Amino acid sequence: MNHPSPILDVRNLSVRFSIGRGNLFARQRYLHAVRDVSFSVQKGRTLGVVGESGSGKTTAAMAAIGLTPAYEGHVEFAGRDLLALSPDDLRATRRKLQVIFQDPYSSLNPRVRVGAAVREPMDLMGIGTPAEREAHISELFDLVGLHPDQMVLFPHQFSGGQRQRISIARALAPSPDVIVCDEPVSALDVAIQAQILNLLRKLQVEFGVAYLFISHDLGVVRFMCDDVVVMYLGKVVETATRADLFEHPRHPYTRALLDSVPSVKRRKSRGYTRVAAIAGDPPSPVNLPRGCAFAARCPCARSNCREDAPKLKTEGARSVACHFPL
Repeated sequence: MNHPSPILDVRNLSVRFSIGRGNLFARQRYLHAVRDVSFSVQKGRTLGVVGESGSGKTTAAMAAIGLTPAYEGHVEFAGRDLLALSPDDLRATRRKLQVIFQDPYSSLNPRVRVGAAVREPMDLMGIGTPAEREAHISELFDLVGLHPDQMVLFPHQFSGGQRQRISIARALAPSPDVIVCDEPVSALDVAIQAQILNLLRKLQVEFGVAYLFISHDLGVVRFMCDDVVVMYLGKVVETATRADLFEHPRHPYTRALLDSVPSVKRRKSRGYTRVAAIAGDPPSPVNLPRGCAFAARCPCARSNCREDAPKLKTEGARSVACHFPL
């Protein structure tokens, strides 16, 4: 994924949460949610972050835009390190970094009319005059497939798909450069999912916005994303373009994720050896293993995998953290 001038460049990002002490004299313990993660989001492109539940993908994305405190690392956006900004400077920068949340039912205030909810980011950031804001919000409603007359309604008067369209309009209101899409269709029916994904792609072409797309659904990732980052237990284990990742996965964990998605074409392809479904559960992020975190579940693991943690090695446009890549 060597593209020039990333709009959001995350380097060595780590996030940990204190979980208290066993007793007064015990050492402080931490849950290591994100460990030394690096990735880049390119202008006008979509970077997918995938992994099982608990892999740290959402935490990494929220830390990258300053919504979750980071323990270590650097996040460069518009030539500045977001993690080093003061609260006031970060607030001023955040208009260019927006989020579409997973649940359209809880992401909107039920007591606020949807037009006001979409306009709220512009009100808080003082963007334009009141008349310009109203005109912009009316235009956004039309763009996301809603009628401007619906601006006076409340969230409960809309379906789940319509609410997510409202959330998309709200994210676009301050004209952002990057939008974090946190499982934006996982709470919707399959037919509605396709509509929302097509809408997101259309808006990306129209506005040139970059997406940081969080998902556990590899079918959605294949449809939406240009580049993909695979995370396991808080670390990046593989990065690649969409085509490379789906056609030639190199990390056993990536292969196992792909094997979990039904595909007649893949089963009939020549030279494809199916890896068994992932057995067991990930290790505890509180007591991390000494070597590779995937070793206990990996069908390709050898003795040194349990002793030495593999480093993420880059070859051309892809990276893989595995002693014995496929």
